Amino acid sequence: MESCVALLQKSSFFDGINAEDINSLYKCLNTREISAEKDSFIFHAGDTARFIYLIVSGSMHIIDEDFWGNRYIIETMEKYTLFGEAYALSTTEKHLVSVIACENSKLLEIDPVRLFETCTKNCSYHNKLIKNTAFILSEKIVRLTQKLGHVSQRTMREKILSYLSKCARQAQSSSFYIPYSRQQLADYLCVDRSALSHELSNLQKSGLIVYRKNHFEIIVDEVRF
Repeated sequence: MESCVALLQKSSFFDGINAEDINSLYKCLNTREISAEKDSFIFHAGDTARFIYLIVSGSMHIIDEDFWGNRYIIETMEKYTLFGEAYALSTTEKHLVSVIACENSKLLEIDPVRLFETCTKNCSYHNKLIKNTAFILSEKIVRLTQKLGHVSQRTMREKILSYLSKCARQAQSSSFYIPYSRQQLADYLCVDRSALSHELSNLQKSGLIVYRKNHFEIIVDEVRF
């Protein structure tokens, strides 16, 4: 456990909490370290919501699948991301989405009861942890609002340009990488992969973008970030 404490201090969840207190919180939160192989599910939609998870290494997709097996990526989560906390704070007992590992990953499994019910010691670092969780939730709301802005665009071209514009602003550069393959980007934008590839090709022919695999460059006369 000590081997990953230095890494955990980089996460928003443990922000402002020193290594010694993180060690104490491991016991306080009834934390367990688990491993997940690539393409394995952490939980499926319909599973009982029991734990909160923190990604120590690797990455995860939050996905939604319809009755016919069509899969849509809601969000991609990188290391140090906390997930599952929204269910712990709601009255929903079942997960509405699934989470799958994009690569071999390690996670912390946290008891939500131990997190949101402060311990008898009323330790300051536990209170800090609850505040950090609230901050993380607010950031997620912002990201999901951004995605809604992309997928609510009327045309395929507008969806793509909305997403690429957001990526450029985050990178503060007109040249950047996206975290998705073509299929994953199609799933994220809720569009057909072939139609997405066709429109990307049209955008490149029009001189609006240049791309190779997951590297993109937006071609503009003047960029403002």
